[in-house]
Amino acid sequence: MRGAAPLPRAFVLCLGFLFLYAPIALVILYSFNASRLATVWGGWSLRWYGALLENEQLLASAATTAEAAVASATIATILGTLAAIALDRFARFRSRTLFAGMIYAPLVLPEVVMGLALLLLFVSLGLERGFVTLVVAHATLGLGFVTVIVRARLVGVDRTLEEAAADLGAGPVTTFCRITLPLIFPAVAAGFLLAMTLSLDDLVLASFTTGPGSTTLPMRIYSEVRLGVSPQVNAVSTLMIAFVWLSLAAAALLDRWRRSTRVP
Repeated sequence: MRGAAPLPRAFVLCLGFLFLYAPIALVILYSFNASRLATVWGGWSLRWYGALLENEQLLASAATTAEAAVASATIATILGTLAAIALDRFARFRSRTLFAGMIYAPLVLPEVVMGLALLLLFVSLGLERGFVTLVVAHATLGLGFVTVIVRARLVGVDRTLEEAAADLGAGPVTTFCRITLPLIFPAVAAGFLLAMTLSLDDLVLASFTTGPGSTTLPMRIYSEVRLGVSPQVNAVSTLMIAFVWLSLAAAALLDRWRRSTRVP
């Protein structure tokens, strides 16, 4: 009886992977479909990738999404790292609970509520919705995630290394740049990638905070899907999947290279 247990577990595991990755495989497959109907197979073709390169609106939305993702992730990483340091290294300061609550609020608030709140804020400040408000909204969303990741890494950092640097005459900035930052850099990089992923994937916040001239790729795809699925949507989705896979492969190779070159 015990020998038969691994088979059902493997079967359930295969079903789980099939449920997760079969839709992605279908999107990739139908991106090479020659038919005009996205759900009817008409043979192999690259015509929709060529048509995608001629779709200026879709390419403009992709460029806007990428620029907003990089900008918002950079802002969220800088502010999130500083917030994590403040919460971990300065354990007692006035309004610490309020500060932590404001940092972690985007993690638990529904995106609809957060989007509406940001929209009311921008309207009350007289800011015209566009690329800047989109970046601010996505940076606000990613800030809490970066703080959680970096703070978790800071807890495991040996503080005696920082104290030794201070005893040797290094100032706070030098200690942070030469000692603390290299130790927490993997967490900082992970927070940056997560914040960028959240920005690339976001639809709800962008719907509230962006303007007509700054339509993101998820908004463009959603609007086209409502009118009928175009094979170009499969093509652009496949390119996004390829970008993610290449990024993961590059990160894995970089991590392997760092481990191989590390002095024992």
